[in-house]
Amino acid sequence: MTKTILIYDDDAEILFLCKAILSKEYRVQTFSRCDTAVEDAKTFQPDLILMDLWIPQIGGQQAIKLLKADLATDNIPVVIFSANSGLSEMFKGLNADGFLEKPFDISALKATIAKYIN
Repeated sequence: MTKTILIYDDDAEILFLCKAILSKEYRVQTFSRCDTAVEDAKTFQPDLILMDLWIPQIGGQQAIKLLKADLATDNIPVVIFSANSGLSEMFKGLNADGFLEKPFDISALKATIAKYIN
């Protein structure tokens, strides 16, 4: 069964590249807003969510809080991927499962995904 990844980022190029890179191995759904993240997760039942922090409308931090507060989505691994300085410290307070700093290379992206998708 093909694993599903949801990717949230407001940068269309990042979404396009990630989808192009990952679509050979995974079912990938991309979104430029995260205000429907809980509903999206319930609909697509992903095995992993990649979440940018600086994304419209509610922001990645709030989307992660909502995902982790809902019993239907709280077990889905969420990996932050962002260009924020101090991301490793910020990650600790967000209840996310991991993080990947931007810019990242393809091998780091694939390794991070493999870590969370069995």
